[in-house]
Parts: sequence; structure tokens; C-alpha cells
Amino acid sequence: MSEKTTPSYGVPGDEDVFAVPGEPAVDQAYLATGSDWAKIIESQRERADEIIVINLGPQHPSTHGVMRLVLEMDGETVMSCRPGIGFLHTGIEKNAEFRTWMHGPTFWTRMNYVANIHNEAVYSMAVDKLLGITDDIPRRATQLRILALETNRIASHLTGVGANCLELGATSPQEVGLRERERILEFTEAVTGLRMNNAYIRPGGVQNDLPDDGIDLLDELIKQLRINVPEIALFMLDNPIFKGRLQGVGYLDLAGCMMLGATGPVLRATGYPWDLRKTQPYLGYEQYDFDVCVEDSCDAYGRFKIRCDEMMQSIRILEQVRDQLVESAGEPYRVQDPKLEWPAELTVGADGQGNSNEHIKHIMGESMEALIHHFKKVTEGFGVPAGEVYVAIEGPGGELGTHLVSDGGKRPYRAHMRDPGFNHVQALPIMTEGAMLSDLIMAVASIDPVMGGVDR
Repeated sequence: MSEKTTPSYGVPGDEDVFAVPGEPAVDQAYLATGSDWAKIIESQRERADEIIVINLGPQHPSTHGVMRLVLEMDGETVMSCRPGIGFLHTGIEKNAEFRTWMHGPTFWTRMNYVANIHNEAVYSMAVDKLLGITDDIPRRATQLRILALETNRIASHLTGVGANCLELGATSPQEVGLRERERILEFTEAVTGLRMNNAYIRPGGVQNDLPDDGIDLLDELIKQLRINVPEIALFMLDNPIFKGRLQGVGYLDLAGCMMLGATGPVLRATGYPWDLRKTQPYLGYEQYDFDVCVEDSCDAYGRFKIRCDEMMQSIRILEQVRDQLVESAGEPYRVQDPKLEWPAELTVGADGQGNSNEHIKHIMGESMEALIHHFKKVTEGFGVPAGEVYVAIEGPGGELGTHLVSDGGKRPYRAHMRDPGFNHVQALPIMTEGAMLSDLIMAVASIDPVMGGVDR
């Protein structure tokens, strides 16, 4: 704390309420309550330094209108950085505690809406574990989960690297990213019926199988991604301006990552190969051949390169799961338990997603018992044995975790999401204090925060 000779104005009477007799005054918070902004401004005018306080942001596409950074600046140098995450999706977890277990994916998918399918997956896997059915999930359901996760991982990274380039004024890579992400969203819509907020992965499996032309659509998607995704790396990685702006910027070493709980590309950019798909395999990821992408630069450049490399590894996984889906065609895609499965037979057609005509005919015209079962399951849901569980997966941004507590009822007693973006935003001061303002912009882009996940 630096010595300060001017008085602080915070309460009526303008007395220095924080001063200790016989000791030098220290920097304090200035409050307008009971005082006058004019006096505060006048007192600051007499200071010998040139420190100014500014509110920066939101400037990154995923920070919307809520995230701001309170900066103390000495010229162009960042002396202090205090992130303010704002209020965007506050209350999602508490809302989920007042809905059934099956409603959970509908809430979880809206947290990090860029990597939304990962949210659905980690929630559903936590419910599966509480129910004790993890080993009973059909293999086709697991394959469809991985298909959805890896396409969503590519879409998320395309958003992250494209926005990173856009922060530099490089619009072409962002256009490439949006173009390829659109292909993925079209494929996702064909499979799930929705472009975003899909609620496709559910406890017990997935909501519906591939459409009749699903494999053909997947083949075309893989073909186009193979050709076009490398364009972004070719545009940027050897560009001297890009390297000058990102190399050595947003530095966070392994010790800093351990201290602040940083994971994902931020952690792997320190050279530490921690990827939960390899270190703590789930959904049978150990059966797939792919590499963990690492760099040892500890900076924004390394994080960018890791995301570019990981997209290519995800394409490798998609090629493998594609062959498995051909083999498992016709097999069940969710647990065959009438007490757990959602009482619907969804189809995806030209008009979107809805119940099949056969299902509607059965419950409305053929079986009163089926209609009663449908009504009670939709309104009441199913019970989950009492217990507590934490499940983590490797999201595009890092470790994505769900903590659930059940009291044996038909809704969660407690529900909480561990979003990696929250940890990374709190790491911004260590990454940026002492750096230039322009470097701070790159540091924010390198952690790829999505405020729906940071602020639930």
C-alpha cells in the first residue's frame, strides 16, 4: 500500500475514518455517500501520480454487456485489474433445484451457450451416477454423446479463435470460423432439432437417434472441416504481427495455474498434458485414438495454437465414432427403463422436433394407461436415490464439473456447476497487471470466457 497525504472523503464531515493516529495514511476506497463528488475529484487532482481509473469492456463477443474490468492505469500500463462479472444468468442453478431431474439439461445447456452440449453431458452423467446406471448406458447412446460433444468442441473453439483474431482487427479468420461453425450448427439442428440450447443429452442416454441421412450428413461435415478448419492456423500462426501481439502476453505459468485452478488450454499451454479425456477417461474415450495438445509458452499464443490443434484432434475422433455409429445402427440410444426414460418418441423432420405420429396416436387414442404414464412422468419426473456426486469432463475451456445432491426426491436438493471460465476470469489480474492495455485485450481473448458460464 502506498503512502497518501491527501484526505479521504467517505462519510459526513469529510473525516479520514481509516487513518490511524501516528501512522501514514494509506490508499482507501472513495465513496460518494454523505460527501460530494466535487470534493473527491478535487482531492485527487492534488495527487502527484497520474493514476486513472477506467471501466473497460465489454469488448469480447462472449462477454456481452455484463463483464467489465475496473482498471487503474498509469498511462498505458495496467497497475491494477479487478474483474466484474456482472449479472447475466444468475440463478440458473437455484432454478434447477425447483424443477425435476429431467428438466436439468434445459437449464444447464443455457449456461455456457457456446459449449452448451458439454453442460448437458456433465449434468446427465452426474444424474446417471446417482441413479447407478452409468454402466447400463447403451453403447450407441455413448457414441451419440461423443459425436455431439466433439462437434460442439469444434464449434466452441471456432468461436474462441475467431474472436481472438477479431480483437486484433483480423476479420478473415473470424469469417472462416463463423462459416465452419454454421456447418456444425446445421448438422446439430439436423440431429437434435435445434441449433443451440439443445437439451439433447439427457439422463439415461440421448433424446433421439440420428436422422435417416445422419451418416451422410456427418461424412460431409467431416470432409468440409478437414479442408477448411486449418485455414485459421494458416492465416495466423506465422503472421509476424499476430506473433508480436500474442507471444509473451497473458503469461501464466504452471504454478499460477495450480494456484488459481486454471485448466484446459490455459493449463496445457504450460506444457502440462492434463486432459480429462485421457487422464480420467469417461464415455469410453480411452478407446479413441487422439493426442493431447500442449505448448510450453504459457502465453496467449500457446493457447491459440492449442485450440487450433484440438479442433483437428476432434475431427479424428469424429471419424472414429462415425464408423462405430454405422456398426451400432438400430441399437437403443437410451436406457430401456420405463421408470427413467422420457415418455416420448421424438422425430426430427422438416418442421423441427416433436413427438412421432405413432406415439401421439398411442397415448391419445389407444391406451389410457399410456396417457396417464405420460402425464405423470412429464409433471412429476422420476425419483433419484439420496446421495451426493461430483462429475467432471473436459470441456472446451477446461474442467467442467457438476455437483449434485439428492435427498431422494424428484428434484435436486442442491445443484452446482463448476465452469472453468470463472477460474480463468479471476486469473486475469495476475496475467495482466504490469502489462500494456493492448496486452490485456489479448489476455481476455486467450481465456475465451463465456459469461453465461462464468455467472450462472
